[in-house]
Amino acid sequence: MLTIVQDHWSFLLWGQFPDGPIGGLVLTIVIAVMSLAITFPFAVCIALARTSGVPMLLWLSTGYVYVVRGLPILTFLLWLYFLLPLLLPFSITPFWTLLAAIVIYQSAYLSEVIRAGIEGLPPGQTEAARSLGMSWFIVTRIVVLPQALYNSLPGILNQFTIIIKESSLGSIIALNELTFQAAQVDSFLVTESLSIYCLIALVYFLICFSLSNLVKKLENRIENKRGAGLTGRENFEFA
Repeated sequence: MLTIVQDHWSFLLWGQFPDGPIGGLVLTIVIAVMSLAITFPFAVCIALARTSGVPMLLWLSTGYVYVVRGLPILTFLLWLYFLLPLLLPFSITPFWTLLAAIVIYQSAYLSEVIRAGIEGLPPGQTEAARSLGMSWFIVTRIVVLPQALYNSLPGILNQFTIIIKESSLGSIIALNELTFQAAQVDSFLVTESLSIYCLIALVYFLICFSLSNLVKKLENRIENKRGAGLTGRENFEFA
């Protein structure tokens, strides 16, 4: 395994860059970051639609969430890979195909995380803001979303961990992310398959384990802030 790292570390880390396209672990991180950045606004809109109380928005957003969550992401990836070239007047690269599949899939899951954060807020805050004459848009922007998104941070980061793992599906459509680069190295060496894929598994584990620990710290911090807020309120009421 150490020999593989010494001989092929740059290829696994960033692919053929700067002499060729960027790939490897760097491309995996780029895919994950861009996917989350694009997914986030869609997920917020879906979560707001599901909590808006407007029947049409509720039906459409709920239908989207249930359909997407009922199918594997590989299905969306293959659909897009074979369907988009037929629908679009220009060619689409495997990078954007994978990005589109992850965004469609993760928008449904991330919206449920944000919806839980919205519905977990005390209703008194929204009612007090509305009693002051604030519109739904202002209440949502100033009162609801800041608190809901803060409370949802651990869940959002957890979805980022999942996206990193889902990016490995790019190897199916010949996208040169980390798993595909490992397969390329395996084709060079032929007899080191177990060592190569153990190394890649270790890399994914270290990244996801680190992010999971960060999620746990965020959860503890949010719980401590909630506890401090409740204690202060109880002391005020007792006084």
